Amino acid sequence: MLTFEIEKKSTDSRARTGSIITAHGEIPTPIFMPVGTLGSVKAVSVEELKQCEARIILGNTYHLYLRPGCEVMTHMGGLHKFMNWDRPILTDSGGFQFFSLAKLAKFSREGVNFQSHIDGSRHLFTPEKAVDIQMVLGSDIMMSLDWCIPYPANEKETMAALEKTTLWARRGRDHWLEKGGVNNLFGIVQGGMYAHLRALSAQQLIELDFPGYAVGGLSVGEPTDLMYEMADHTVPLLPHDKPRYVMGVGTPENLVEMVGMGVDMFDCVMPSRNARNGQLFTGRGTINISNARFRMDENPIDDACNCYVCQNYSRAYLRHLYKTRELLSYRLNTIHNLHYYLNLMERIRQSIKADQFSAFKKEFFSQLNHKELNR
Repeated sequence: MLTFEIEKKSTDSRARTGSIITAHGEIPTPIFMPVGTLGSVKAVSVEELKQCEARIILGNTYHLYLRPGCEVMTHMGGLHKFMNWDRPILTDSGGFQFFSLAKLAKFSREGVNFQSHIDGSRHLFTPEKAVDIQMVLGSDIMMSLDWCIPYPANEKETMAALEKTTLWARRGRDHWLEKGGVNNLFGIVQGGMYAHLRALSAQQLIELDFPGYAVGGLSVGEPTDLMYEMADHTVPLLPHDKPRYVMGVGTPENLVEMVGMGVDMFDCVMPSRNARNGQLFTGRGTINISNARFRMDENPIDDACNCYVCQNYSRAYLRHLYKTRELLSYRLNTIHNLHYYLNLMERIRQSIKADQFSAFKKEFFSQLNHKELNR
C-alpha cells in the first residue's frame, strides 16, 4: 500500500513538499509525471527518462487494453517489465479517452460501451474491469473509472456525470478491496465548473476512503481563470494527509500556480507533444525552434539549462533537424522539455523546503518574457 508523508508546508501558501512511497520506489512531491500513453514516453527511452530525473510516469489503461492487450501484458509480467521501467507507474482509467472519443462511446450506469478507434470492435468498460486491467498492468497507482464531461456543460448534465462517477468509484473500490487491495486506487473528483458540485463530489469520494484523490475534468476547454477557480476551490476539500493530483495540467505556469494551492501531482502531454511541434520551454518563456532567427544561432536552447541537449547542441542545429524533419529532432527536443519540467519541480520542492515558495513564484513569473523570445 501507498504511504504519504508531508515533509514541509509553506507558511504563506498551501504549497507542501513530501514523499509518496510505493512498491517501485519513492516519489518526491510535488511531482510532474511524463505521459507514456502506450508504454512509451514518445521519442525517448527509459534510460533518458531517468537521466531527466523522472520518478514516475503515466500509462493509459484504455490504449494498453486495446494494444498490446491483457494477454500480452500477463505473459510479459506487467507494464514495468514490458517496458523495462523499474520506477512507479500511474495509469489513467480511460475516462478521459472516452471523453475525447465521445462519438465512439455510450455511457450507462453499468459502464462505458465503446467502439475501438483501431479496428471498430465493441467493448464494455465497467469500473470493475478498469481495476482488473490496471491490476494486470501492475500499476503502482490506479485510477477509478470516471465520467469526464466537456466544457461548457449545464448543471443537469454535470450532476448526471457526477452521480455515475461516484457510483463507479464505489463499485471500483469495492472490487479492488475484494481483490486484496493490492497497489493503490485513487478516486477522481468531478463536478464540472460548478463549485457546489465539486464540493459534493469530493465529499462523496472522501467517504469511500481512497489512498489518494485526483481532480478531474479540468483543462477541457475552459478559460484558465475558471480552471484555477475550480482547482483552488476543490483541492482544500480533499484530505490533507493524502496525495492530491490534478489531472491533465498543464503549462509551467499552471504547475507553479497549482502547487501554491496544495497540489502534489501533475501530468500532461505538453512537454513531449510540444517538443514534436518545435516548441521548447525555457526559464524566460517558450521558443519556436523553427523561427528563422535561430538559423545562425550558436547558443543552446537555454543558457541556464544543464540538460544533455543544452550542453551539446545549438539552436541552429536543432532548427536544422526540425526543419528537415529528422527523427533526432523529436528525441532532443523532448529530452530538453522533460528536463525543463522535472527540473522546475525540483526547484519548486527546494523552494518549499526553504519556505521560499512565494519568492520563487514571484521570480518565476518575472522572468517569463514570451515576446522577447518569439519576436
